[in-house]
Parts: sequence; structure tokens; C-alpha cells
Amino acid sequence: MPLDQPAFAGCDIPQELQQVMDRLARVGADLARLIARGGIEDDLAGSVGTNAGGDGQKALDVIADDAFRAALTGSGVRFYASEEQDEAVELGPTGAYALAIDPLDGSSNIDCNVSIGTIFAIFPAADTAPASFLRPAKEILAGGYIIYGPQCSLVVSFGQGVLLFVLDPDTHRFTLVKTGVQVPVKSKEYAINASNYRHWPQPIRSYVDDLVAGAEGPRGQNFNMRWIASLVAETHRILARGGVFLYPRDSRKGYEKGRLRLLYEGAPIAFLITQGGGGATDGEDPILDQTIETLHQRTPLVFGSAEKVARVAAYHDLPEEETSALFNKRGLFRS
Repeated sequence: MPLDQPAFAGCDIPQELQQVMDRLARVGADLARLIARGGIEDDLAGSVGTNAGGDGQKALDVIADDAFRAALTGSGVRFYASEEQDEAVELGPTGAYALAIDPLDGSSNIDCNVSIGTIFAIFPAADTAPASFLRPAKEILAGGYIIYGPQCSLVVSFGQGVLLFVLDPDTHRFTLVKTGVQVPVKSKEYAINASNYRHWPQPIRSYVDDLVAGAEGPRGQNFNMRWIASLVAETHRILARGGVFLYPRDSRKGYEKGRLRLLYEGAPIAFLITQGGGGATDGEDPILDQTIETLHQRTPLVFGSAEKVARVAAYHDLPEEETSALFNKRGLFRS
């Protein structure tokens, strides 16, 4: 596609931010094509080491990080912070924005042909990189993700609702297909990795126990569990169908404060979901009320339909000795 043709268009945003989004979209479109050709020329799922947080890196993690960093150099982005890098870097002294990015989220699923994605958050740039990123999460100007799946879509909010773009494979451009995307209020789906049940804190166990009990339990209805193990895919499903996603803290070493990164995953997803009328917490408190203290800070994450997220938080308010059976007796959570 010629450089004078925008890859991203369809909404009224400042020109400098439009340039940033166009460059993000261009790289996203290129990655979508590369992923579709995975295995033909390159082993995108090949292991190449570990990142700053100790997670294994795949070849595509590094390819994506290099591509976004190169594309955003000379744009409106002054500071660039990536999940794949130890420190934030300055891309240009005059940019108005600071971009935090998980260049390739869900890379453990590359070889499974499961939807993976890119997650990003844009902040106003401060005088230094630390000041640009280590700040209240609610100061995000824009946040969203690109999902590489059967459709390649870009979902973003600039603080005035959620926009959905779809990549047209014929034109290599993202086309706006829906505005005002809302998280459905009603759903019987929840997503959690049930294999970690024995490690969860009691409130999470009690919440899931009541869901598993189904029509015979205190909730009085049956629920379906989903678990894709790809955050962008989970988010995309919740925006389409509602429900709740839970990645709680647990008792395993390294999981005591959660596992997802606040800057690169928790904050932008929380921003997007709340713009769509949903809720996002660390299990108890809103993610957007938190302050980002380190670049690779971990957090638990619960998000989805607002009532369901609030219900999870309510389980944390119960006395520790109180069991889910009392919910049935009191009828507190039957609706």
C-alpha cells in the first residue's frame, strides 16, 4: 500500500495521534500477513530467549517489537515502552505521546493457530520516560488492541466510546465498521484457567464454585466456561458476547501479585472495557484507580460485564469463614 494512503481512518482525532495510529495500523496489517504465512518461510513460534519479566520469547515477539519500534520512530511518539524491553526508550525529542505496547500478546499460541494480538496504551508524554509511564492508569489517552485471527480487527478507544475496525485484505486498510461498541450486560459465560483452582484465594474459589453448581446452586442457572489463554481473544469475545474473564492472583511463586502486566495489558484492557460500559478490577478494586509504579508491574485482572465484575469483588468482602452455601440461604446473589 502506498505510504500516502492511510492504513487507519474513520474517526476525528488530533493529527499527531492520527499519525501514531496509522503507523500502528500499518505494522498490524503487515504482521497479519506475516502470521498468515507462518511456517512457509519462517518459524514464528521458535524460542529466542526470555523478556524482561522472565517470560519466554518467541521469534514473532521480537519481530513485532522491532517493527513497531521502527515504525513509530519519527512519529508523534516520544517515549516507547515495550513488554519485550527492560527499559523505555526515547524515539524522538518532540513527540507529544508515550506509547506502551505488548507487541505480540499470546505468543505461546502461535503454533496452535489461535488468535493472538497486539495491546497498546497511549499516554501524554512527560519530560522523562519514567514520568510518562509511571503514573495513574486513568491518565491513558487511548488504548486498544489488534487481533490477528480469522478477521484482523483493531479495537480502540480515545476516551469517547469504543471503535471497531476490520482489516480489508484487498486494500490493506482498516475500515471502521462499528462505533459505540458496548459490553453485553447479560451472559452465561466466564473464563478462567480452572487447572489452578487449588492455588486461588478463597473468594475466587467460592465464586467459581457457585457458577459450577449451576441450576442447582445459589445462582439458579447454568454457566459455560471458556478459556482461550490469549488475552486479546478473551477480550474480543467479551466485547461481542459479554461475560467475565478472571486471571486472579494465586499462591504460586511469582503469581502472588497476579501475572499480567499493569502497563501493557491490565491498564489498556481496563480502559477499553470501561469505555464499553463494562468493569475491570484486580478482583477487588478498579484497575484504572491504580498507579503504575514500575514498567513491568504485575496485576490480577478481572474484567467483563459490569455486574459480573462487581459480583466478584463482593465475594472478597465476605468474612473468610463464610461459605458459598450462605449465599443460597440469604439469596444475596440469586439474580
